[in-house]
Amino acid sequence: MSTALIVYVLTALGALVIVLTRVRLRGENEGAGQFSISQGVVTVHFFAGLVALAVWVTFLVAPEDTSAGGSLVGIVALAFWWITAICGLLILLRWLPSHGKHSTAKQGDTWSEGPGLSILAHVGMTVGVVVFTLAYLTSKV
Repeated sequence: MSTALIVYVLTALGALVIVLTRVRLRGENEGAGQFSISQGVVTVHFFAGLVALAVWVTFLVAPEDTSAGGSLVGIVALAFWWITAICGLLILLRWLPSHGKHSTAKQGDTWSEGPGLSILAHVGMTVGVVVFTLAYLTSKV
C-alpha cells in the first residue's frame, strides 16, 4: 500500500475522530467521574483539529506549484495536527484515577465501558500525526 493512500485514509479517520470527540464530550468535562479536564482543552482540541483538517486537506489536494500546495501550508497543517494530538492526549488524562478528598465515584461511560474508545481514538490520532509528519518529511505527500 502506498504511503499517500495511507495518509489519505488516516486523514479521513482523523476527521472522524475530531467530530466524534466533540459529539462525545459536548457539555461534559469529566471522564467517568474520575478527573476533571478543562473545557478549554476540549475546545482547543476541536478547533485545532478543524483547522488542521482543513489546511491538511488543502495541502494534499492542491498542486505543488501553488501556494496552497506549498511547504509552508504543510508545516502549518502539521503544527495544528500536533496541537490536536497533544490536546487529545491531555483529554485522556481524564481517565486517570483520582484519589482525593473531593473525588467523585467512578461512573460508566456512555459510549463504551471505560476509556477504550478514547484511547483508541487519541493514541491512534497521535500515531496518525507521526505518519503525517514522516510522510511530509520524506516528500511522500
